Amino acid sequence: MRALLQEWLRAAGYRVCAGAPRRDTADLAIVSIYMPKQEGARRVREIHAAHPDTPLIAISGQFRSGLSAAGSIARTLGVQQVIAKPLTRGDLLEAVRAVIGAPS
Repeated sequence: MRALLQEWLRAAGYRVCAGAPRRDTADLAIVSIYMPKQEGARRVREIHAAHPDTPLIAISGQFRSGLSAAGSIARTLGVQQVIAKPLTRGDLLEAVRAVIGAPS
């Protein structure tokens, strides 16, 4: 999944770094939040604590399109956008553009 997201983002003109941000700031972090044992939620909190100004997008198979609970979960975790799995390239790029705009 990570490789596919990277491919889609690079093809759209975004610069991509996999894993934790390697510099003081990142333009965006994309995290799967319903990984086993809630590791995704823990990861979101870690990123937010280390990089409070970095916008976050959460991806999850637990979200369903139009599910209002996804918005409340996102707000609780400090996530700007949520994307339900399965997702399309269009879903990803729409969420990324909504958070950080088009690539420069």
